[in-house]
Amino acid sequence: MASVPSLASTVQQHLADALSAALRETGTADPSPRPAGWGDPMLRRSDRADFQANGILALAKKLKGNPRELAAKVVESIPANDVLGDIEVSGPGFLNITITDQAITETLAARTADGRLGVPYAENAGTTVIDYAQPNVAKEMHVGHLRSAVIGDAMVQILEFTGEKVIRRHHIGDWGTQYGMLIQYLIEHPHELDHEGVEEVSGEEAMSSLNRIYKASRALFDSDEAFKDRARNRVVDLQAGDPETRAHWQRFVDESKIYFYSVFNKLDMEIHDADIVGESGYNDMLDETCRLLEESGVAVRSEGALCVFFDDVKGPDGNPTPLIVRKSNGGYGYAATDLSAIRDRVQNLKANTLIYVVDARQSLHFKMVFETARRAGWLNDEVKAVQLAFGTVLGKDGKPFKTREGETVRLVDLLDEAVERATAVVREKAQDLTEEEIAERATQVGIGAIKYADLSTSAARDYKFDLDQMVSLNGDTSVYLQYAYARIQSILRKAGDTKPAAHPELELAPAERALGLHLDQFGETLAEVSTSYEPHKLAAYLYQLASLYTTFYSECPVLKADTPAQVENRLFLCDITARTLHQGMALLGIRTPERL
Repeated sequence: MASVPSLASTVQQHLADALSAALRETGTADPSPRPAGWGDPMLRRSDRADFQANGILALAKKLKGNPRELAAKVVESIPANDVLGDIEVSGPGFLNITITDQAITETLAARTADGRLGVPYAENAGTTVIDYAQPNVAKEMHVGHLRSAVIGDAMVQILEFTGEKVIRRHHIGDWGTQYGMLIQYLIEHPHELDHEGVEEVSGEEAMSSLNRIYKASRALFDSDEAFKDRARNRVVDLQAGDPETRAHWQRFVDESKIYFYSVFNKLDMEIHDADIVGESGYNDMLDETCRLLEESGVAVRSEGALCVFFDDVKGPDGNPTPLIVRKSNGGYGYAATDLSAIRDRVQNLKANTLIYVVDARQSLHFKMVFETARRAGWLNDEVKAVQLAFGTVLGKDGKPFKTREGETVRLVDLLDEAVERATAVVREKAQDLTEEEIAERATQVGIGAIKYADLSTSAARDYKFDLDQMVSLNGDTSVYLQYAYARIQSILRKAGDTKPAAHPELELAPAERALGLHLDQFGETLAEVSTSYEPHKLAAYLYQLASLYTTFYSECPVLKADTPAQVENRLFLCDITARTLHQGMALLGIRTPERL
């Protein structure tokens, strides 16, 4: 089915046409094509009416005319229609516009007839590579890994829904000098990663083995000079592609994946082998990347290192701080890998947009990397790179989140505790749920609570991690939204044979109108979120939707409405609200249980 135009866009078109007619009547030319901003009614939501148009003031000023007179002519030029109800000229030339109840109901009915709720696909969909959820091989995931995974996964879902081709990239840390130490230890203790007699290794078991090897190899590295030398030589073998060394390195990668997948499974996120292209995936490109940068003059040699300089990037001493692409000892830094990744994503994956969901503290690095790629011609007006920078997860005290002992909080422990807290909440409210159902719902509520707390905050801001608040039934939480959805499903079940049906002939109560107008904004909200990369705006939309539904529910009896037609129409409003909540929450990666 074709997309359904929003009421705002329909009103905008009516006003634009009327404005053109009014200008013709006054003898003023309406240029075609119109310059930017010419004749734009500048429509926005208003607390004085459904919409307010204030663009007439600016246009009258350009034409040196009276804005109230022009506004009155626009109102006169609007033909009779089923969308626009009351229109009044207000103040110096504003138009306050009220939509007809019929138009609200008919537009929502058109949305319910479509599996996508009438949300259009993006006009210029392309290919986006999203770099997110970047754990490190042989290292435990901690609270610092949470935001990249949650924000990145939401943006993947949202962009794919708009029709964008999205390629996931998990740029895992799987390369570097520390692997010489680990590999050498494994060669000398070959059974340390064996799992004899175990059919399936759990994520916790895999991480336990990796932790044990890391601690033992580190202790040996620090105390035994001969082992330290062997470990350093092993790094050289790894970089040279020695088969035995690479095979042992691969064992660490595979063991780490068992652990990664178990954590992402707890987070209710899909992650596939094909999406994991770590630092090692770009090794073969590093030399060519450096050669291209040097030959083009983008990078220059400085004190033996290959560097890119920037006029606006200075160190504490006031001197320019370069991006070091290749070190003076011939080793490659993160910049060489990141620039090679850009080349691969643009030239081989044919991406139009590159999104990096990375900690805000790395902003300077990515600013320099992106500018270097632009100078080299790998990024341009047709291909852009964006860092979706995120802030820090804080404890209740406003400081970076740590355990009582001052250690970094393990991500697995955080997720398990959220599910435990949610279990208590679900059990307290549960009606006719088995223990198995309580456990399933608690997982959906607990993980949803963590995701929503993250996604309802602007990514750039820090936020406080407060599980008590996150699993609360009150306030801006996912639990509040999930219970709103479950309440609607309960009403629809109780309705029995009475089915939701739109009745455009009915007059709407104020709470029905407010709910209907907000439901109509779903597509516009998604369009904004998908271009600004701000999932918190979708979370805010959904919270307001649940709040408006709560008001509707308290003020407008559904099953006990005055007439059968009103019952059906209110069930119809319940149904589209539930579908919008379900779709919106799914795009944030959050489940909506049918019963709670």
